Order: sequence, then C-alpha cells, then structure tokens
Amino acid sequence: MRIGVIGSGAAGQLLARRLCNERHDVIVIDHRPEPLAELESQLDVMTVCGPGSSPTTLAEAEIEKADLVVAVTNRDEVNILACLLAHAAGVPRKIAKISNADYIHESGPYDLQSLGIDLVVSQKEECAHDLFNVLRLPGTIEVVDVLQDRAIVAGIKIDIDSPIVMTYLESFPVPDLIQQIRFIALQRGKKVMIPRGDTQFMIGDDVYMVGEPSAVMNFLKWAYPERSDFRKFIVAGGGDLGLHLAESLESLPGEVILLEPDPHRAEFCADRLGHTVVLKSNPLDPAIFDDIGITDGTAFIAVTDEDENNIICCLMAEKRGASFTAAQVTKTGYAPIINSLSLLDRAVNPYTSMINAISRFIRGSNIEAAATLYSLKGEILEIHLPPDSPWVGKTIAEIGNLKDGIIAAALRDAVVMPATGNLQLESGDHITLFCLPNAASHIIKRLNPKK
Repeated sequence: MRIGVIGSGAAGQLLARRLCNERHDVIVIDHRPEPLAELESQLDVMTVCGPGSSPTTLAEAEIEKADLVVAVTNRDEVNILACLLAHAAGVPRKIAKISNADYIHESGPYDLQSLGIDLVVSQKEECAHDLFNVLRLPGTIEVVDVLQDRAIVAGIKIDIDSPIVMTYLESFPVPDLIQQIRFIALQRGKKVMIPRGDTQFMIGDDVYMVGEPSAVMNFLKWAYPERSDFRKFIVAGGGDLGLHLAESLESLPGEVILLEPDPHRAEFCADRLGHTVVLKSNPLDPAIFDDIGITDGTAFIAVTDEDENNIICCLMAEKRGASFTAAQVTKTGYAPIINSLSLLDRAVNPYTSMINAISRFIRGSNIEAAATLYSLKGEILEIHLPPDSPWVGKTIAEIGNLKDGIIAAALRDAVVMPATGNLQLESGDHITLFCLPNAASHIIKRLNPKK
C-alpha cells in the first residue's frame, strides 16, 4: 500500500516507522528539512519538503497515487486541508489528527466525515480512554478494547500472593474461570511467549488475557482477592487530556479531583465537569498533597505537558501513599527507563494511543483493526473471517498452533466466544488474535493464502 504521511513530528515519525516495518511504500511530507533528513537516514521512505496543505507540495509527492493519506501535523487546519485536497485528488482513504473538540464532535453540515475525511482522531481522547480502561479495572497494567468493544485485552503482573503462582495452564486450579478467558501472552523479563498447556506462571510475569469485561473481572477477583476499586482519583493537569479523563472518571464510583495551576483553565474545567472537585493548584507543590489527602485506594494520574513534571508528581504521590500512579510520557527514550526501574505503575504515550486508533485503516482486506500494547511487544489483530478462508468450518484444535500467534476469541451475532479447542469458526466471524513481533504477515497469509 502507498501511504502519504503529512507531518514528521513525533506522531509522524512513529507512524512512519510502523508502516515501514509492515513494508508499505511511505512518503512523508513536511515543511522542515531536518526531521525529513533524519527519517531518510533511518527508514526506507521517500520525503517531500514543503507545506502539507499546499497543492504544489502534494502534486510533487504525487499524492493522487496514494491509497491512504494520514495528516498528523500539530495544526488542525493543515491536517483538514491536506485531507480535503487528497480527497479532491481521488485518494480513497483519509485520516486527520484533530485536537479542537469543535471539529471532532461536529455532527451538522460541517461534519468532517461528510466532507470526505474517513477518520477524525484525537490523540488526547484516545489516550484518556486508554487510561480510563486501566483505572476501571484495578490490578491491570493495561487494558485495550477489542471485538467492537464487547471484549478486552487485559494485562496483569503476577505477585507473590497470587494463587496463580507456580501453576500450569494445563492443570489450572479453577478450570471454570479459564473457560471464559484466553491467555494470549506471557512476558518474563525481556522474553515474550505464547502460553501453552505446559506454561508455568511465575512471580513477576506479566500475563495478558482476552475475554468479556465481566469474565476478566471474575478472574481478577480470584487472582487478586485483596484488590478493591479505587476510592479517589487525582488528575494532575487540566489540559485536554486531563479534562477528558476527569469526564470519564465521573462515571466510576469514587471522588475525582483535578489539579490545574492556571486560574482561567481551572475555571473552564470546573464549568465542563460535573461532580469533579477542581483545585487551582500546582501539582508540584508538596503542600497540595496534604490538602487533597492521598491514602491507600488513591489513583494519581499526571498528564501535564511536561514529562519530567509528570514523573516527579507521581513519585511524590507514591511516597505519600498512592496505590496507583500513571503519567503521560511523550519522550520515547523515557519509557524503557521507567519500565526497567519500575518508577510508575503506568506510562502512556498519546502518540501510541492515536496510532492504535488509526491502525484499522492501514491493514489490508478483512483486517478490521490492529493495535500494539504499551508494555508488550507484539500486535493484536481483529479479522473478519472471509468465506473462502481455510479456517472456516474448522475448530480451533484443528487449526492448531500458529507458532508465533494465538487465536483469542470470536464474535458471532454479538456474542463473544473464547477460542477453546472445540470452537468451530464460521464465515463472517470476527476473530481477535495476538501475534509476536514480525509474525502478523505470515499469519494473515495463512488465514487467506489466495491473497
């Protein structure tokens, strides 16, 4: 597939890397020559230097030959105009990164989709949704929606008190629980593996599963009987991400507090929110931690525009007794340091959240969605099973091991069915599977060898 990427900032670079890894033909457009030169030195991409919303620049890039255009600059107007020009040039699919809520939620005559933009994505809203998923299921390290939001992928860390420690999958002590979920991956140190019957769970393992939210919740209650819902949520930073997150958290039981130092922004947030307590306070001020009362059962989430401030705030909150800390971290170099030192319970990157949201447009036919996880190397695929697939009419046991992947669940007539050995797949099923890095292409080929 030939894909045009408008913008070579952090989002554009991350997107270009993923597309190159998937062997697409990528052309990157930006008015700044320096990041383009950096990309050309690292990736097999074409570049055109010029404004992404300029007809002359788009003509030089031969944008009319593209199958997809993704505009991810930091200016909404540039992204919108670039997509509209691409639409006029006959490009089949267009995606625009948008920050202004007036554009995102407009449903009248100015709806961007009605103007020819296939997907409008807000990285802040997507990141807020990722954080909300984890906060609504305490005990998880990551949660991702799959199968039209009817199932979730959830990751947990096995601790010394969990009854799952030292058990084997083939002799699981509570077999009824694992009839409703499917273990898809296990990360032990730097090694990622697909769980099989002879897999033994050990202290410190990160284990990922797929199932309906209620099934995952039942498993968590067994695996972590001491876990409980958060009683207080403290959001540091009243920008778009913090505001979206606080709005979502108001749907959960518990107190929500938003810290925002700018008085005008704090007032704006207070007007938008319902029962959230908005305080005009600097989250870096140690005195505020005494005022807001951080105790066990408190989740502290730092989402200011400064990565360093977010990390420091979380460390201060943890020292004061917060049960869970999470931070927005946009600098890619920070993530491995944070993970290796276990500085935070969760670090989120809004660019990764956004790119996961647009992945369904990047994959080929029958691939409905794709997502990468923050903490696990590999990819989640959602596939619409075509009638001519060799998997149609076969049970999971008959399909056998995928070597570097595993079928997790199927959605049929709005019912989620875990991929147990006797499940027989049918044409039209929506299935989700996990594959290890670089394994997606050969698994997709096995799914439909005629393509």
